[in-house]
Amino acid sequence: MTRTLAFPAAAPEAAVEYFGAELGFEVDPDDLVQDLEAGRTNGYLIVETRAPEAFAHARIPGAINLPYRDLTPETTAHLDRDLVYVCYCESTVCNAATKGALKLAELGFQVKRLSGGITGWIAAGYPVEGDKVQGGQAEGGKAGGIHCAC
Repeated sequence: MTRTLAFPAAAPEAAVEYFGAELGFEVDPDDLVQDLEAGRTNGYLIVETRAPEAFAHARIPGAINLPYRDLTPETTAHLDRDLVYVCYCESTVCNAATKGALKLAELGFQVKRLSGGITGWIAAGYPVEGDKVQGGQAEGGKAGGIHCAC
């Protein structure tokens, strides 16, 4: 028996349910950048959930900053409840996006999380803006200097 098959694969019906549900929770950088480049921004808003300093350093163009620690009924009262909020943070080793998405969902908002965070976004070569950005790329197109800051 191989280690790969030590646990049997799920039945196709179970896999459809599981992976279909997973896609309801996340969006990948490629899909998001294709929408942004095509001007398809209706129905969602990109949300940086780390601290304002991190947002100022480098962010996805068009994103707003809603630090997860500050999400309350009062601080979110101005948000459109008909939108889906796509939350991101530093990377897969930072959980600020998960915490932000959880708080927004608890407050009644529809949410998704961006896979890979801003470091995944930058690693893919996608544009960023902020005070540490030159020519649309953070620090020579690398994720160096980006940190959790949550």
